[in-house]
Formats: sequence, C-alpha cells, structure tokens
Amino acid sequence: MQFSAALLATFAASASAYNAQSRTFAVNHFYGKGPLVTARMDPIVTPGGPSGHVHAVQGGNAFALSMTDAQALSSTCTSSLVKNDKSNYWTPSLYFQDPTTGELESVDMFYMNVYYFFEATTDTIEAFPPGLRMVVGNPNLRTPPATGGKSIIDLSGGVPQPIQWVCPRSNTNTPLYPPNSDGLHGVGIQDPGNAGAGVGFPDQNCDGYASPLRADVHFPSCWNKTAGLTDYKNNMQFPTNGNCPAGFVHLPHLFYEVYWNTPVFASRWTPGQGKQPFVLSNGDPTGYGLHGDFLAGWDVATLTQIINNCNAGDSGMDKCPGLIGGLNDPSTSCTITSPINEVVTGTMSKLPGNNPIGQWGVPVAGAAPAPAPIISGGSGTSPAGTSPAGTGSQPASSPAAGGGKSTPTAPAPVTDIKSGKIQTVSVIPYPVTTEPANVGSGNNVGTGNTLVTSWVSTTVNEYTTVTMDGPSPTDAPSQGGVSGWNYYGCYQDTRARVLTGIKLANIGDHEVTNTKCIAYCGAAGFSMAGTEYGGQCFCGDQLVGSSKIAESKCSMPCEGDATQTCGGGLALSVYTSNSTTTKRSSPHMRRHLNRISF
Repeated sequence: MQFSAALLATFAASASAYNAQSRTFAVNHFYGKGPLVTARMDPIVTPGGPSGHVHAVQGGNAFALSMTDAQALSSTCTSSLVKNDKSNYWTPSLYFQDPTTGELESVDMFYMNVYYFFEATTDTIEAFPPGLRMVVGNPNLRTPPATGGKSIIDLSGGVPQPIQWVCPRSNTNTPLYPPNSDGLHGVGIQDPGNAGAGVGFPDQNCDGYASPLRADVHFPSCWNKTAGLTDYKNNMQFPTNGNCPAGFVHLPHLFYEVYWNTPVFASRWTPGQGKQPFVLSNGDPTGYGLHGDFLAGWDVATLTQIINNCNAGDSGMDKCPGLIGGLNDPSTSCTITSPINEVVTGTMSKLPGNNPIGQWGVPVAGAAPAPAPIISGGSGTSPAGTSPAGTGSQPASSPAAGGGKSTPTAPAPVTDIKSGKIQTVSVIPYPVTTEPANVGSGNNVGTGNTLVTSWVSTTVNEYTTVTMDGPSPTDAPSQGGVSGWNYYGCYQDTRARVLTGIKLANIGDHEVTNTKCIAYCGAAGFSMAGTEYGGQCFCGDQLVGSSKIAESKCSMPCEGDATQTCGGGLALSVYTSNSTTTKRSSPHMRRHLNRISF
C-alpha cells in the first residue's frame, strides 16, 4: 500500500493507541516459500468437503476442511510471522489462460499482506474472538458494482464496495483502464480517485517494482455478537462514520493485499487491447468475483496488546513494542498437504473443480463443486488423533470437525415458474452455492455479501419456453404477494435519473431482482419501480424526460437472480402498479415471463 510522505509522518511513532481523531495500523507479514496451502478448501462456506474452487490460504496449520471454533488455536506452526496469530486468511487463486492455446497455468502468489487498521473511533476496539468467521465479496459476480470503480468501506459513503484490483506499473503514461469502459466487455472500470486501482481486471501489464497485480479485499469491522461466531451471513457490518451500531463490538478492520506474479507472463499477451488473460479459480475472467475469507485464531491477549499499543504501520506487526509470544523464523516455512487429491498448479486444460470460464456481464448461478477424492488422514475433517501433513511441526491432535454448524436440511420443494408445459423432475440431493446474502444484521441490508450453501432435494415443476411467435399470455406473471403490478416497458434512463422518488434503493449488495425492487418501491408508497444495469433499483410515480426504447436494451440478468432481466446500461425495466396500464406487446411479455419468477 502506498502512502504520502505527510501521511507516513503521522505514523512515525512506533507506539500509539488508536483514538477518535486518527487511525493507527500495523501490517501482518507472512513468511516462507508460498502460502500455507493451495487447495479447494473452505471450512466456512463449504465445510466437510471440497470447495467449489481453489483458494490460496495463509495462517495456522490446523486448517482443515471443517473447523471448530477453537481449532485454529491448536496449530503448531503458522505462516504468519507473529507466532500467536494462528488465524487463517484465504482468497481464490489466480490462473493465466494462454491466448493462443487456451491452456491454463497457475500464477504463483508473490506475497500477501494483511493490514490491521484500528480506526479513528469513539468505540472500544476489541480483539477477534477465536472462531469468528467472516466472508466478503461475491464469487458469482461478473458485472461491475452499481457504485462504479471507487472503494467504499464506510456506510456513510453508500453501499459498501470492498473489492478492488491495483496495478502498479513502471510506466503510467496510459490510463490503467480505458476511459470509456463500461466494465462489461473485457476490462474493468477505473477508480475515479486512484489512477492505479479499479474494479475488475485492468488490461495493462502490472510491472511495478516488487509490486505486480494486487487483489485488495476489505472486511467489515462491526461484529453483531448476538449473531454468534459462525453465522457469517449476518454477523458483520461496516461502520458508519467510523463507529459501530449500538450493541455491536468494534473489531480491527482487516485489509488483504494479495500480490500475484503476473509479470512472468508479460511476453505472452498484448496489453492495452481491451482484454486480459487472467482468470480467478472460480472461472471468473472479470475480477469482479474476487472475495476473501477469515477465520480467527488469535491469542486474545496478544492482539489486544497490539490494538492498544502498536502503530508500526508498514514496518510490520513484528515491530510492535512489547509483542507477546515472539516471531517465527522467516528462513523456515509452515505448510500443509492438501486433503484433496487433484492437481491445482502447473498447466491444465480445465480449472480445478471443472469450473467453466464465464463471460463479462453475465452473472453465474451457483453450482455444486466437482467431486474429488479426499486423502484419508489428511487435513480434511481433522478427527481426533489425526493432524494436517506439512513441512512445519504438526498438531498432536485436532478437535473434531463441526465448527458449531448444524447439519443442513432439505428445504421445501421449489417451483421454477417460466412459461410453457409443466414437467416434473426428480432431483438428487446435492450441495448448492447460491447467490450472496447480506453481511449485516437484522434490518441493516446492503452491508456486504457472502455465499450461502444449502442442500436441495426436491421435485421441481419446470416450464419449457414458449416460442416468440406463440400466442400472447393472458395474465401477468404471478408476483408472490406483490399484486397489481404490470410490466411497462424498457425505458431510457439519464444521468439525472428518470425515476426520482428513490435513487439506488438499498435492497442489498448484489441482491437486486425485479421482485425485490417492486416490493421495496410499493412498500415506500411509489407506483413505479425500475431496475437497471443488473443491480440497481429506482422508485417513483412518473418517468421524467424518458421515452421507450428497444427491448434489446434491457437484457442484463439481475444480480440477485440471473433468470430475471434487470434493465441495461442507462436502460430501465419499468413496472407500474397502475391498473389501467395496458399490457405490452406479446413478444416482450413472453420474454419476461421466461425471465422472471415472482
């Protein structure tokens, strides 16, 4: 991370408690040859089996496919330089797709830093409780956030946008992103306040000195203690003006910097052409699906001492005065062997887990991870009496798996409403990774996003598609309790907005659907609702200065449900509760019946 000389001067003191006027911080460094493990492992989102995609993991060697709240503390080595930090930190790994052959090659992690920010706040900042689980980012996202390229990590700035890519370069004469990029056609969008950063992958070679392509991930710092340690969908929220809501516990603000050794591939692709060759392990060629996970394994007394006394800044947490527990030997390594018997590095024709490579502008639905054999006795479920294998010293035993999570149960049968004939299909139980839920609590929506894994075993009523030249439907789609609304058409939006009652309704980060937008606007007393750009919702009572445009302009899948259509670029899919509104032409109604399930 780069700071101005003036800002660095404010951090010159090696010991300084956080206060209401200024932020203090210390960087947690890692050591050794590579990360702790690179594998399809995620004990938070997919405990007990292979995760959907490969992650690069740092931290304690008790890491396993399933983990209890105290399990990380049993680690006998950690890749963190600070001995008493046995937490685990992970993000998806990165691959290079050869533009000529289409073959995929793993990209080495160059290094990782984790910043511990102690914000300027009137709250008391406490240490992470062991076993706390946090997830931020949406692996299924393939479109830019509605807020554009800027980073937003405080609710006072709007809906949080905690994910970015940074590209240090030796030559910055050309923009990092094309100035006219819409983020949907091969390259991301520039951060208006940072010429070296943005959302989505850039199309430039990142060749800064010791600073190649970097993934940035910010985590919320307000813990909803009543939600517990394991409910990562609801237990965390970003602060507002630096402070947490009443009843929440203010924790350190984690910020991951993950550098990938992309310059080694520089001779094999041409920068500045509006496309780039890197893809995340979940099949994401856009970079919008970047995400991060954290499972706390700190000695509480050690982290508390750091919070209250250390402002070591970029020099590192290892320079904190009075550090409890000491440091690891940086000439050694702490690693474990993956319990998943598959190849995840080197050259391959498919991504591990058979993840298909997606498309720009097309969000993906969740899918079950591909099966893979699990090595008996490896760092899988970590039963008592077994331990993770690796080059570092190993735990004598590991707690039984479980992590406080209940066994998944099958939900009620699901009906998929489309258009056409009904088919009955029996579905075998399988794990499904669905669209993200909010990281927040209670009524605090839109404060983040994670994945939710459930088990589905049901009979599906499936409707086949009606052809475009068939008869017009006689009724609007069932609206699941949102009655009296009809589709009005695809309308041109403007920068000033044509639905002005509520602009960018806070439905939830990456949760927007037509159903939710209609319900939100109706509950707020408006008679019109419009969705745009796949993930924006607007409310009003009239369209100000707008005209109807071609239906092809409204073609972007909704971020909260890819089977629904949520407008396009400056194009609104408009619905109205006015009962006198005439129904649209039959081709459009047929198309939206196929797209939308209320």
